[in-house]
Amino acid sequence: HTLLSCLGNLSGYKFHVQYLEQLIMELPPELHDVDIDASGTFKYVLIQLYLKDDTSRLLVRGHAWGEYHDDIYQKTLEVALAAGLDTECLGGGRIRHSAEKQEILVYGYSVGYGKADHSKAVELLKKKYPSYKIDWSNEGY
Repeated sequence: HTLLSCLGNLSGYKFHVQYLEQLIMELPPELHDVDIDASGTFKYVLIQLYLKDDTSRLLVRGHAWGEYHDDIYQKTLEVALAAGLDTECLGGGRIRHSAEKQEILVYGYSVGYGKADHSKAVELLKKKYPSYKIDWSNEGY
């Protein structure tokens, strides 16, 4: 009986993981974990995306077209709202991305949103760029 209850709990866990993976796969590509420019130095924001099942995920968005951190956040907010989801900007900074050297540096802060937790941004970036050398610093603007 104990083994059966353990297996039952395990299958429930497996179902939950599959359900979460399905939810993530149904998200528009614009709401995947990381979306940054292919190279250069640019502003970035760390965003909390609230999913329909009362869970949330972190997103990293960084683009040179963003004159302000809010420009980048508002674009993601627009896509999230269209998908029936909500977001919160947790802060920002800058990213220096060298595709040639396979290096990324996350640093600085956003005047409007404050400093993001760069270590969390780096965790997500390492998943998308596993062969890169990725570091962060609280120095700089």
